[in-house]
Amino acid sequence: MFDALHLSATDFAWILLSVVVGALVQGSIGFGLNLIVVPVAAWLRPDSLPSTMILMSLPLTAGSALRESAHIDRSGVLWTTIGRLPGVALGAWVVAVLEPDALATLIGGIVVVSALLSVLAPEIPISRGSAAGVGLIAGAMGTASSIGGPPIALLYQYARGPVLRSTLGASFFLGSLLSLAALAVAGELAGWQIALAIALTPGVALGLHLSRYLHAWLDAGWLRPAVLGLCALAGLGVLLRGAFG
Repeated sequence: MFDALHLSATDFAWILLSVVVGALVQGSIGFGLNLIVVPVAAWLRPDSLPSTMILMSLPLTAGSALRESAHIDRSGVLWTTIGRLPGVALGAWVVAVLEPDALATLIGGIVVVSALLSVLAPEIPISRGSAAGVGLIAGAMGTASSIGGPPIALLYQYARGPVLRSTLGASFFLGSLLSLAALAVAGELAGWQIALAIALTPGVALGLHLSRYLHAWLDAGWLRPAVLGLCALAGLGVLLRGAFG
């Protein structure tokens, strides 16, 4: 089984554990799945990126959107999706021209920058223009690295929890479909990557299920910086791996 997934049993177990933790975090605060999973995958199997992680995130983003669908900011989802279109094309080109190790190094940098931006950036007014702008950035980042969440999360960082989670879920789901279509056209979607994403889906379901018990008491004020700090360290590790082998 694990030969078909291009992973050892131990490596698969580490990635699956990161998926459960990432899904728990994203189901609780609206984003964070791939910030946690991608650095682990970049260490263990860089050529699984970004396609496997984008595929794997689809059930979680759909579940987050449907669970609190009455709170979705539909205008925001529309304009972030429109903005994604040119960004998706740029991200697909990056994946097509870079070797897996070089892409993993780029992803490490994206993880570090995304984590820092998510903690340090000021409030951004929500408008059609700002939604389209962050959609463009998210489209490029999400297609190239499967980490497209932070730009849109920044836009909604001061929204109420149900609005944040449901809007990000809907936007990420539509954006992921666009990214997968672009990667497929570019020839960057392999059968074993699809199989690996399916094998990781139970971890997504478990994390999403557990997250629903955290909504009532979760203090995102301490959890979010802690998670993003760990992600920044993980991304730095990926960068160092690329730099020093």
